[in-house]
Amino acid sequence: MATPRTVPVELHAHAMDNLQYIRRTLERAGEFTAVPGKGGVLMGIVALVAARLAIFQTGAGGWLAVWTSAAVIALAIGIAGAALKSRRFQTPLFSGPGRKFIAGFVPSLLAGAVLTVVFYRAGISGFLPGVWLLLYGAAVLAGGYASVRVVPIMGACFMFVGTVALFLPGWNDVLLPVGFGGLHLIFGTVIAVKYGG
Repeated sequence: MATPRTVPVELHAHAMDNLQYIRRTLERAGEFTAVPGKGGVLMGIVALVAARLAIFQTGAGGWLAVWTSAAVIALAIGIAGAALKSRRFQTPLFSGPGRKFIAGFVPSLLAGAVLTVVFYRAGISGFLPGVWLLLYGAAVLAGGYASVRVVPIMGACFMFVGTVALFLPGWNDVLLPVGFGGLHLIFGTVIAVKYGG
């Protein structure tokens, strides 16, 4: 009686499966290096301009409009900067580390948007700077674990300034530009110099 012969798996098919597995593993384990340093500097400048314009607003609505506009502009700069940097280094923006960065970053920003509406409608907008700085810091810290080491440190600094702002709301006109302006300028410069733009 003849024994059935098994069909051997072709060597190159097995090797290709192994290479794809290795590539996916390395992609998931890598760092998100497309955090834009030059974009961070521009975001800091936008915040300093917003701080200057916000001082001249007579009501909470005008003040909130200035800072909301600045946030939208800064977000656009950050996205464009990350896209340009990832293209320059020929790394996909939505790679494994990029997806991890976004997954850590976005929830805190959404929470900040919701709390902005709630606090403004409740008439307690004086706590918004602390909430913004704290939640932005949490977003950068959480997303930064998929990035280079300086990014989570930046997030922790934002959280510190946000905590101070929550306990000292009378200092909002100083702490907002220190946080969103100064920290972006400092860390953006570090990222641009040490991590290629």
